[in-house]
Amino acid sequence: MKKIISTKNAPAPIGPYNQAVLSGDTLYISGQIPLDASTGKLVEGNISLETEKVMENLNAVLIAADMKFENVVKSSIFLSDMNKFAEVNTVYGNYFNEETAPARETVEVANLPKFVNVEISMIAVK
Repeated sequence: MKKIISTKNAPAPIGPYNQAVLSGDTLYISGQIPLDASTGKLVEGNISLETEKVMENLNAVLIAADMKFENVVKSSIFLSDMNKFAEVNTVYGNYFNEETAPARETVEVANLPKFVNVEISMIAVK
């Protein structure tokens, strides 16, 4: 059985999907981009600010599912430019303890929704 997780503190889906789906004890969080949930506008300026907004959006979804970053077991990071990896990694790293950080991959892609620079999805377990 699956339960749809939704919060007004993260951007609403812009297509036929949900912010997250809880199946048993496993939470599948859809990719988040640097979109401000309260204004509907993209956070732009630099990759660090964009990544911070993405992580805040992910946190809002985790909270809605009664979880924390400590529950995350897998992350997928999509970048428009791998040269920005170090900046993204620095911000991302602020949310995890290195010894218990989740598994992760980071890939460079040609384009992302709304032509943003970063998108991150996660899987978490209670």
